[in-house]
Amino acid sequence: MVGHSRRFEPEEVILLSGLPVTSPARTWLDLASMLCLDDLVIAGDFLVCTHEDRGFGRSRPPLVSLEELNLYISRKRRVPGLAKARNALPHLRVGVDSPQETRLRLMLQAAQHLPPFRVDYPVSSDDHEFPRWVDLACPEFRTCIEYEGAHHLTPMRQVADKGRDRFMVDCGWNQVKIYARDLELGAEWVVPQVEAALRRGGWRPPS
Repeated sequence: MVGHSRRFEPEEVILLSGLPVTSPARTWLDLASMLCLDDLVIAGDFLVCTHEDRGFGRSRPPLVSLEELNLYISRKRRVPGLAKARNALPHLRVGVDSPQETRLRLMLQAAQHLPPFRVDYPVSSDDHEFPRWVDLACPEFRTCIEYEGAHHLTPMRQVADKGRDRFMVDCGWNQVKIYARDLELGAEWVVPQVEAALRRGGWRPPS
């Protein structure tokens, strides 16, 4: 364990269970000097994540809003990791549910030739009362991507996923399911799967 001594602004220190700790924004800035860019984006996605009125799960306020984090970072000067934090900010997205979803999104962004995907996107149909929220979506080409973590292996979740899969087919969307092993195999394995789904939706790679 290595101790450090630093001066903080009053708003950079909060009380957590009676203990003084650095604020979410300050903690994220401090992490910028220790983490790689992708891991810093993952941490940022967690901090700014918020969910409301999705029809399932609990409402979740952000630990710090994306607007507040942008404003905080814009005001800082001469802090270790500041340049990396500023590079990471444009990659943060509100609504991401897991680190692997962020890793998947960044992998697709790095491919550069793919169209952009939106996070936590509601897909709706006139035949269904409620939308289904997908991890990543490209509405223009009716393509969505779901990261299937271990919690998708429970019998109850498998039944729910089966209904979701049928819903996506009824809505005319092309769905790609990505698993942990897919991410381990890397972009060379994942990107072609996404490309194939996009092509079925009418996308053509840029010449």
